Amino acid sequence: MELPNDWIALLALVFVFGAKHGLDADHLATIDGLTRYNLRRAPARARWCGSLFSLGHGAVVVIIALIVGFASTRWQVPQWMESVGTLISISFLTLLGLLNLRAVLLTAPDAVVAPVGLKAGLLTRLQSASHPLAIAAVGALFALSFDTMSQATLFALTATRHGGGAHALVLGLAFTGGMLLMAGINGLWIARLLGRADQRARIASRVMGLMVAAISLSIAAFGLARWLHADIAVWYQGKELGLGIGVIALLALSFVAAQGLSRPAVVANTAR
Repeated sequence: MELPNDWIALLALVFVFGAKHGLDADHLATIDGLTRYNLRRAPARARWCGSLFSLGHGAVVVIIALIVGFASTRWQVPQWMESVGTLISISFLTLLGLLNLRAVLLTAPDAVVAPVGLKAGLLTRLQSASHPLAIAAVGALFALSFDTMSQATLFALTATRHGGGAHALVLGLAFTGGMLLMAGINGLWIARLLGRADQRARIASRVMGLMVAAISLSIAAFGLARWLHADIAVWYQGKELGLGIGVIALLALSFVAAQGLSRPAVVANTAR
């Protein structure tokens, strides 16, 4: 991935990537599980699960960025790391897309669709956290993955062009800020959906589930095409920011569409 040399553009790109990372299927699934659990145990805390999860996740990102930023003068990222990271990302996105599509198709008509994540499924017990520090710790644990660590490493190494450790810290905070914004909004939205669980909530959860599946599969397909064809990779250089904003915009539009599509069903039910 070619990152911009201009500091403001780089800062904006890292913020957008953080926001997109906050909408990762594993994050959505885990925040959904934490919110469901806390609606029963601590309803007032349930809406903040997304924010607490992101703060823990972001703390690890910032620590990694600082370590790499200060050590970058003695270490360089191996060339094979980007290829391995791309293949892992494509595989995970494809599987996540298929699993979320399956969840939408198999969820009972009277139930709200729960997002599906790979790490979330393997670490189901962690979704039974209620204390704020425990929820943040779950987010920190999820940051210990190749995807997150490789992104933090790449941003931190790029920051050395502008001054080293201090700039790596700023980029880590920018990434965390974008993630906190989107995951926090998602946590509030999930708490609202689960608290209502009416026809509107059920339709909205299906539209969002389909959109998560479609975006995951589309990004995986584009990533594979970019990895296999050099001309596509060249065309993509400098367009990372636009792609990230586009993903966030599509998810926002899907939420608006979900609200609009649900209105006739609510009216019909009221009429009866």
